[in-house]
Amino acid sequence: MSAIAGIYHLNDEPINLEHGRRLMKDLEKYPADDIQTWHSDKVFLGCHAQWITPESIGEELPFYDYGRQLAITADAIIDNREELFERLQVHKDDWNKITDSQLILLAYEKWGKESPKYLIGDFAFMIWDERKRILFGARDFSGTRTLYYFYDNNQLTFCTTIKPLLTLPKIRKILNESWLAEFLAIPVNFESVDSFSTIYKGIEQVPPSHSITVENGRLSFNRYCTLSKSGKIYLKSDVDYEEAFRDVFGKAVRSRVRTHRKVGAHLSGGLDSGSVASFAAKELKNSNKLLHAFSYVPVDDFVDFTHKTRVANEKSYIKATVQFVGNINDQYLSFDDRNPFTEIDEWLEIHEMPYKFFENTFWLRGIYEQANLQGIGVLLNGQRGNWTISWGPVLDYYAVLLKKMNWITLYKELSLYSQNMKVNKPRIMKEVRKKAFPSIYNIIQKQEPFHFPKIINPEFAKRTNVLNMLHENGVDISASELPSAYEVRKRQFEKLYYWNTTGTYSSKLSLKYALWDRDPTNDLRVINFCLSVPEDQYVRKGLDRSLVRRSTIDYLPDKVRLNMRSRGVQGADGVHRMTSNWGSFIKELNQLSSNSVIGEYLDLNIIKEATSKIEKEAKPEYAFDFDFRILMRCLIVSRFIKNF
Repeated sequence: MSAIAGIYHLNDEPINLEHGRRLMKDLEKYPADDIQTWHSDKVFLGCHAQWITPESIGEELPFYDYGRQLAITADAIIDNREELFERLQVHKDDWNKITDSQLILLAYEKWGKESPKYLIGDFAFMIWDERKRILFGARDFSGTRTLYYFYDNNQLTFCTTIKPLLTLPKIRKILNESWLAEFLAIPVNFESVDSFSTIYKGIEQVPPSHSITVENGRLSFNRYCTLSKSGKIYLKSDVDYEEAFRDVFGKAVRSRVRTHRKVGAHLSGGLDSGSVASFAAKELKNSNKLLHAFSYVPVDDFVDFTHKTRVANEKSYIKATVQFVGNINDQYLSFDDRNPFTEIDEWLEIHEMPYKFFENTFWLRGIYEQANLQGIGVLLNGQRGNWTISWGPVLDYYAVLLKKMNWITLYKELSLYSQNMKVNKPRIMKEVRKKAFPSIYNIIQKQEPFHFPKIINPEFAKRTNVLNMLHENGVDISASELPSAYEVRKRQFEKLYYWNTTGTYSSKLSLKYALWDRDPTNDLRVINFCLSVPEDQYVRKGLDRSLVRRSTIDYLPDKVRLNMRSRGVQGADGVHRMTSNWGSFIKELNQLSSNSVIGEYLDLNIIKEATSKIEKEAKPEYAFDFDFRILMRCLIVSRFIKNF
């Protein structure tokens, strides 16, 4: 709910309060309900507060507990409040009086450095333990809130955003070439395998699932949460699994609509956001509140070029959900004047680093902007749902059955899936064999694997040794591997670098627009439940994503709930929107391809070659073209470097 900042001196030098004021001054570009600071001789803490939850109204942050001699500044919404109050034996009469930051202090008093593992929610906080002379903090398990820091032998300085740190005299603005090399060499959407690093040398971040401690002049970190190691739960029937799902998911949604302001939601035509919106609308109806749904739709003159199994305009599915659920104010927004190209400078300012997710930037920021104008405090989404509530990769599951030679189950499932999809079994079986034995299939078919173009300058790559480093860390720099859905899911929960991107942009958008993006499908309780459910609950009777489909029979219309033949694709009109800007886009690329400074980092020959392929006109289908994608990435990086 806040931007936090602070300084801790490890030596005998007293805090220079002017430095603290500089940190807070640079945060003034964000809206705030209150701005407060606290300091002692060694510690300065600041909070640029945005009041989202009922308990946060008028909250004192930073807060100093004189009895416990603990000071805290926090950017936090804690979702398992009732559970914590019971474990901490807090009298029920006091539950509504205690803020989330005070609850974190109570947890720290009882469990000390182990306290973050007991917290469920979105948070980043720092605690000054005056008695023990310890500075301790943590970032939530998925990095939903950001926490950057600069450390040398004399002090640790931290902040929710990067740029305030650069206002201090000891912190120099230096490009971190190792981070940039990784960003350029990694073909997929994460930025770096080093979850500590940023593009600013010397400025690092507390990784997701980690706590930070400064004690006895030493800085240390501890990973307090590790996922994907849960044991399986075995219930008596399908109905029991469905009831258990609704219970844990309902609890996650209920805890995330806790705000004194209006509640909004990103709503597409799919299962994830639809389930979130449906559970939320029913919950809000109990308190006479309306759910405000914001949905992106393409511009009116866009002609859908995508495959018949993809839907660029999901409005009919969204309408079906809204009408079935009720208690939803639906809004359909196209943001006609925006596109990925015109958004670059705004997003570089918000994100503070280069980014790769340009396809959806225009409508994503637009929805935040609209939500802010309408007084939304919490904006729900179902972003993590593919790996949690709507898990169930049917072909990969059948491939497992094939490799285990479980012929009877496989035959039954194939027959039912064939009926549901209206596709003959031999065709399905061919795809299953490819999933089960990808290397053999490639040899038989003599297929050459695709290789993603390397946009990094070969000399820069050699100088930073980035390709060898990424290979040692198991990163497929060619994007030619075909891992199973199970392997991809496993990486999503094991590798912390996958979490950083979404946490970074959602945290910084929330500051700019004074609202919190909250995802019940990313709730720790939901994740642990979904990881413990047996795989045959997710693919059952010819249904992919079976558990969520069965569990939402009273929550979603069949048009959405049982839709297996098409899926929404967002941002398909991105290039179409750029038609009037295409000349400027190509002109900038041509200038870029002869820029020697940028050429130190990017392969200018790749840029020239890709530009020549698309320069004639803005064809809508370029939206998912690899040449267009690498050119947009290069353009984003070049603009960042020019303004560095």
